[in-house]
Amino acid sequence: MIGIIDYKAGNAPSVLNALHRLGVPSSLVSSPDGLRAAAGIILPGVGSAKATMDSLKDMGFIDALEERVLKEGIPFLGICVGFQVLFEHSDEGDVDCLGWMPGEVKKYPEDMVRVPQMGWNEVKFVRRHAILSSLNDSEFFYFVNSYYVIPRDENIVLAKTRYGIEFCSMAAYKNMCAAQFHVEKSGAVGLKVLRNFAWMAGGKHC
Repeated sequence: MIGIIDYKAGNAPSVLNALHRLGVPSSLVSSPDGLRAAAGIILPGVGSAKATMDSLKDMGFIDALEERVLKEGIPFLGICVGFQVLFEHSDEGDVDCLGWMPGEVKKYPEDMVRVPQMGWNEVKFVRRHAILSSLNDSEFFYFVNSYYVIPRDENIVLAKTRYGIEFCSMAAYKNMCAAQFHVEKSGAVGLKVLRNFAWMAGGKHC
């Protein structure tokens, strides 16, 4: 079963619907106890990094996530703001984040591009990974974001995208994968990513 964290700043139902379209066993998780049965965890996100961190703290998720993801090593997927909060600090709300990956989150330079980025953009993969199985060397995904990640370790970068500047649009480290784009809103190619994640978690490979 894939557990999708359902918190106040998330968009968990749309991720659940996408997994159900694939026939992948999955459910919304609204309390830390619900993570115990999960073979894989997805942290979706919309809104701000500060709101996300506040929600995760208020609902008691952080310790439970660290236990299952960092200590037990089950597969984890972060989406959009759920990607950004994996890093150490975000300028959005000047908030310290989970710190599971080295790096920080900055706002796009508004003198260069329209903020937020909203729409389809090309994602170029810089190395291969199980979550990219059956994908081409580059694909188009749907973005809605005003901030972008700057990893301190280039080895965790999985994909790059250009929006005024080139930025990391996907990362992978140990059992963790994460994407800046909205996998669940990216049509057939986004469903491939979710299908691959389910396979990594030992679930149904559709």
